[in-house]
Amino acid sequence: MTIPNGQDNTELQKGEAVAARVLARLGTALESTREIDERYDEGALEREERARLRRGASHSTELEDVSEVEYRKIRLERVVLVGVWSTGTAEDAEISLRELAALAETAGSEVLEGIVQRRANPDPATYLGKGKAHELAEIVKSTGADTVIVDSDLAPSQRRGLEDVVKVKVVDRTALILDIFAQHAKSREGKAQVELAQLEYLLPRLRGWGESMSRQAGGRVAGGAGIGSRGPGETKIELDRRRIRSRMAKLRKEIELMAPARQTMRANRRRGAVPSVAICGYTNAGKSSLINRLTDAKVMVQNALFATLDPTVRKAQTDSGRDYTLTDTVGFVRNLPHELVEAFRSSLEEVGEADLILHVVDAAHPDPEGQIDAVRTVLAEIEGALEIPQIIVLNKADLALPEALARLRSRYENTVVVSAHTGQGISQLQEMIARQLPTPGEEIDLVIPYSNGNLISRIHETGQVQEIEHTLEGTRVRALVDSHLAAQLKEAADG
Repeated sequence: MTIPNGQDNTELQKGEAVAARVLARLGTALESTREIDERYDEGALEREERARLRRGASHSTELEDVSEVEYRKIRLERVVLVGVWSTGTAEDAEISLRELAALAETAGSEVLEGIVQRRANPDPATYLGKGKAHELAEIVKSTGADTVIVDSDLAPSQRRGLEDVVKVKVVDRTALILDIFAQHAKSREGKAQVELAQLEYLLPRLRGWGESMSRQAGGRVAGGAGIGSRGPGETKIELDRRRIRSRMAKLRKEIELMAPARQTMRANRRRGAVPSVAICGYTNAGKSSLINRLTDAKVMVQNALFATLDPTVRKAQTDSGRDYTLTDTVGFVRNLPHELVEAFRSSLEEVGEADLILHVVDAAHPDPEGQIDAVRTVLAEIEGALEIPQIIVLNKADLALPEALARLRSRYENTVVVSAHTGQGISQLQEMIARQLPTPGEEIDLVIPYSNGNLISRIHETGQVQEIEHTLEGTRVRALVDSHLAAQLKEAADG
């Protein structure tokens, strides 16, 4: 990995040190989570299935393979990373490039080399400066790379300009994230959401290769009607754009039709007065591992970014026996593509309608504050999410430095230090959840006949029992319950 020439020795050495640290982590770009605790994971088959999807050397991705449009099915194999260091410190540049390396590895690629250029702003034509772009072309040629991944969102003109110089496919950060989502989506709704996001990304980037995309045909020219029958018609690229828009409209309708099922499930939980707790956080912060610790749910855990896409809802219980639901949601990331936020809005509603949010943070990450800010940026786009009470769960305490934990606890309120891997702090987290679940609003003091014992069970599950006593007539209970259950209890006591 290189940085531009012409800088002083200190700057050069600092950049080379950044490069060395990033490239030394090939295969272990997810350093803060090195192991998966098999005791709390039964996702081995799913991980094995995902491993089979990794790109093989037989899949060529050279530009000459492409015949029609610029956006192809991404087959990342041997890649070179590219970044422009415009603001911040060398550490910030390293963190960003490490995340890009982790994303590339999650997509199934092999990171070979990279370039970090120090400049005020990306070049409007080729992202990198002209000389640096030619240097990149030499690196691509010498390493045998077939793809360049840029740590930014590229304008269509920048991507075309850079591809013309390096002669291999150029993929920006958004396209890389979309590709990972496409690999990991499993449910019908998740697949539709990913496809919609991909099409929204593709539409403004559509372009032709050769002349086929600019040819026009009138209404009857294809049938050989000849002179006098030719109209202006549609170019090939216009036809493709129209088809994409039609497909996007169909997908939006499908996703809209799927929404009532999710709303019905949420309504059923509400009707049963079961509080909802949503787990959110940066990708690979350990959300699925945490839900496994709290519920023994055996959710698939993988040391990869965006391992979980489809929301997972599991039942949990406080020490007092009160039921609540835990929802595992898709992980967030810096500059999460807007297309994905829009496409996954129906899934993210699980966070917006929760009674309590567990914001899981990778405390062992070099920049946990940056991750917290990135998550809060996405939460701000979900109506009402920032008003919901939050517990900040500082996960991976077994790997984090004590001074980092102390810094985070002093900076943020309502925090708890845990390790989903070792179980450290889990009991304290469970106590905090129990205290912060919403309190049922109606107080009852009734004698319930023994024939209605099921109602007593429901009080324990969904309410807060203050006093209970067994009498000759039945069970006398004083508790806080929701209004729906209170009505049923009064009817049973009067009957």
